[in-house]
Amino acid sequence: MARHSYYCPIRWSDMDVYGIVNNVSYLRYLEEARVDFIFRMAPTEGDAFFRDGSVVVEHAIRYRRQLVHRHEPVEIEMWVSDLQSATVAIDYVVKDGDTVYATASTVMAPFDYAAGRPRRLTDEEVRFFEKYADDTPAAG
Repeated sequence: MARHSYYCPIRWSDMDVYGIVNNVSYLRYLEEARVDFIFRMAPTEGDAFFRDGSVVVEHAIRYRRQLVHRHEPVEIEMWVSDLQSATVAIDYVVKDGDTVYATASTVMAPFDYAAGRPRRLTDEEVRFFEKYADDTPAAG
């Protein structure tokens, strides 16, 4: 099973008034990790998923421990937890070693913006996502 890790910097502006990373910042972290995963890991295969169009259908985040600003990046480990003909679910663990700050999942769907409607995953997209398939959900 292949997984992708992205090391995300924590920015001072990511913190809220209580001195912890704000929940909205987590969505940005997950987005950065997804873009890194799809563009860097498959510049000719995976970029079609963004180039040809895709939309986020659902996000779920479970906060496990407070994350505060620091100079070291936080690791975001991700994999494909579900792959259907018209959706892909990506699960994440935001962590430092054994310390888990959050678990999350994003469901995305390919979308044809020119036609204004959903589309099916291409064979190329399926092949890319299958390399990272693992039906183990992020720890709840």
